[in-house]
Amino acid sequence: MKITLPKNVNYIITRLNEAGFEAYAVGGCVRDSILGREPEDWDITTSAEPFQVKELFRRCVDTGIEHGTVTVLIKDQSYEVTTFRIDGKYEDGRHPESVEFTKSLTEDLKRRDFTINAMAYSEKTGLVDLFEGQKDLKDRIIRAVGNPVDRFNEDALRIMRAVRFAAQLDYEIEEETSAAAKKLAKNLKKISAERIRDELTKLITSYHPQFLLRAWELGITAVILPEFDVMMDTPQNNPHHRYNVGEHTIHAICNIDRDKYDEFDLVVLRYAMLFHDIGKPACKTTDEKGIDHFGGHPQVSRDIAARIMRRLKFDNKTKNAVLSVVLYHDMRPRLTVPGLRKLINIMGSETARVFVDVQTADIMAQSDYERDAKLKRLETTVEYYERIMERKDPLFIKDLDINGQDLMKAGVAEGPLIGDILKHLLTLVLERPELNEKGRLLTLAAEYTPEVALKTDEMSRGNSPSAIVY
Repeated sequence: MKITLPKNVNYIITRLNEAGFEAYAVGGCVRDSILGREPEDWDITTSAEPFQVKELFRRCVDTGIEHGTVTVLIKDQSYEVTTFRIDGKYEDGRHPESVEFTKSLTEDLKRRDFTINAMAYSEKTGLVDLFEGQKDLKDRIIRAVGNPVDRFNEDALRIMRAVRFAAQLDYEIEEETSAAAKKLAKNLKKISAERIRDELTKLITSYHPQFLLRAWELGITAVILPEFDVMMDTPQNNPHHRYNVGEHTIHAICNIDRDKYDEFDLVVLRYAMLFHDIGKPACKTTDEKGIDHFGGHPQVSRDIAARIMRRLKFDNKTKNAVLSVVLYHDMRPRLTVPGLRKLINIMGSETARVFVDVQTADIMAQSDYERDAKLKRLETTVEYYERIMERKDPLFIKDLDINGQDLMKAGVAEGPLIGDILKHLLTLVLERPELNEKGRLLTLAAEYTPEVALKTDEMSRGNSPSAIVY
């Protein structure tokens, strides 16, 4: 097996070899190279101890020197160089109490998680594959190195990593490895929320997010996302649905095309689909005909999703974007251009931008019942949306050709009345964008009274969006 090492990686390995040390590219970069993929980063393992590495390279950073890791900097690139090591006991189910440096590559590779990540390579030695990682790549298998119970007891996060790698590569988890993962899944309670979040994100943004079902089968979601298990236990006896809530959710996630979005949008949309119906179990009612209904579930789903995202310590930008999509995913605009303008105003421009994709993913995860009519409605929505965007119709108060300063210059006293007038003017402009001209708006502002505003609001309600009831 021949792997083409990047110039800088080969330089570091060669420099260490010339100084009398063993050195290899190791782990994921070797795995990805064998698979013909471009590695995200290149890790190097060596018999040299950290102080010896630092003597050989001019620019180094002590990124994890207590565990044998030094980062070598070459121009604007960084490479982690780690001494061969043997890990001590894992008392916390995540980190070894101590590490012991060793001169044995075999000992270093024995401590790694999966066979496909326990291969090393150098141009001098070629591929070092002590645990048949290359064979497991060919057989499309995720297999723990050595005893899987030992590997998972050392680091419980490896249980999630097994499913995540399976999802990213579309591999099966080997039987003994799978059994050990199921047996020890409860140990994931020891893992930090941030680590859980990162692995879950990699799983659901992979090309095969349906492997979340594998996590459910292994008891992983019962620990990290028990709300999903509740969805899997909630049937939907309704003509609009063919799956239970959890299965529908998996299909909806898969309907968000991974290649269509940038990284941020993909994360937002995949999580939005994971959470969009998470409130359904709490909202389920059954009528006299035995039909299930889930009225009010978007708000409940949003509230549950907020709790989960706080628990998993998501950043506010991602959390707010996801929660907005979840809250409005079932909104249905009146099939008029003013109706869609109102919906965009309610949802915000970012949520509106992905609204049709979200509803399409949802519809395609439902039954065939009325599907053509639903999709036709979305086609019309797209036509209206494009028309609104092309004309740059005013949608928000900031788009008005008038502001608070203009109103005060016209004699309106500073205070809450300014906001009331601007909201009233926006209501008029959402119905009739041609009114968005400063002179006309000042005239309408002068005519403002609470009674006029109430009458205007009543007249515009015919174009207000409503929630979908299924």
